[in-house]
Amino acid sequence: MRYFFVVGEPSGDLHASNLMRGILDNDSEASFRFYGGDKMASIAGPENLVKHYKKMSFFGVAEVIRNIRTILSQIKQCQKAIMDFNPDVVVLVDYPSFNMEIARFAHNHGFTVYYYIAPKVWAWKEWRVKLIKKYVDRLYTIFPFETNYFRKKGIEAHFFGNPLQDAIHQRLFPMKDTLELRKELGVDNRPIIALLAGSRRTEIRRNLRNMLLLRKRFPNYQMVLTAVSWIPMEFYQNIIKEEDIHIVVDKTYEVLSISQAAIVTSGTATLETALIGTPEVVVYHVSRIVEFMRPFVLKIPFISLVNINLGKECVKEIVTSRFNCNFVETQLRSILPGGEKREKMLADFEQLRQLIKEKGSSFRTAADMVESLKKKS
Repeated sequence: MRYFFVVGEPSGDLHASNLMRGILDNDSEASFRFYGGDKMASIAGPENLVKHYKKMSFFGVAEVIRNIRTILSQIKQCQKAIMDFNPDVVVLVDYPSFNMEIARFAHNHGFTVYYYIAPKVWAWKEWRVKLIKKYVDRLYTIFPFETNYFRKKGIEAHFFGNPLQDAIHQRLFPMKDTLELRKELGVDNRPIIALLAGSRRTEIRRNLRNMLLLRKRFPNYQMVLTAVSWIPMEFYQNIIKEEDIHIVVDKTYEVLSISQAAIVTSGTATLETALIGTPEVVVYHVSRIVEFMRPFVLKIPFISLVNINLGKECVKEIVTSRFNCNFVETQLRSILPGGEKREKMLADFEQLRQLIKEKGSSFRTAADMVESLKKKS
């Protein structure tokens, strides 16, 4: 069968590549065209890559407005690519602002539409539920609570686990010797506090500056910043300046696996940190207007995926326009070895792993996709 994938972000590239691998295991004659990245190209062939996600990623209202003509042009190009390929199914992966437009188009032109990693309508933009119900033929969730949410809305959602488990297992197992890994990462012998400041320039600039205020309060620890390769090293260095911060690029999982604790911005990183088993404090800088509007815009009480999935405060969330260094220090010390909250948090993380399910979700989802498509044909 013929599969057209639409991915617009690095995480989607990773999860879609694992999904493609699973599809090939269940459909040996599968052929692909895709908007995505290098990981998908390694599975489906670079000749089938229509557009790289690096040319599609626009974040924040201001950046979207500045690039609105480009975005509209890319949507039209994607629509044409779908028509030219004439797939059996259009598989949309996350990236809802772009992909909901593609879902509308594909459905109206008679294509089967599957959505993998459902839009987070349970947190904001709930009006998209009607669009999903109208334009998506099969919806795949990656959190158990999402499945119940969508079913209450009249949408038969399917949950086979979270692909992060697959991604973590691929990177960290079999485990390397700790000393060997520390040497590979270039870190010294001090215990590590990992800094996960985000993957977008704006959030890195805001959050990293706050994180650096803690450096001198933990002289016996080495702080290690996990950077991403698509942002120039000069950008990080201009913020860090002379601070004693070690930078490791594109090896977040490895750093977390040998860290005593982590300071993490909100987003997928909070869940990744918990699944790896590293105690964390969630710190996110917002503007005063966002801080004021949050209760009116956000439909849920938490922002970290750890707390959202557990339905309780497991990790401390410090979302504020005014960074209180003393308060953050206290919270961080409470989860370091010997801290009063550490063991309870680690026990909660084990409960979270049970909810999320074990590795293999990508292959279980792929098997369901192929089976359901065969029933349609």
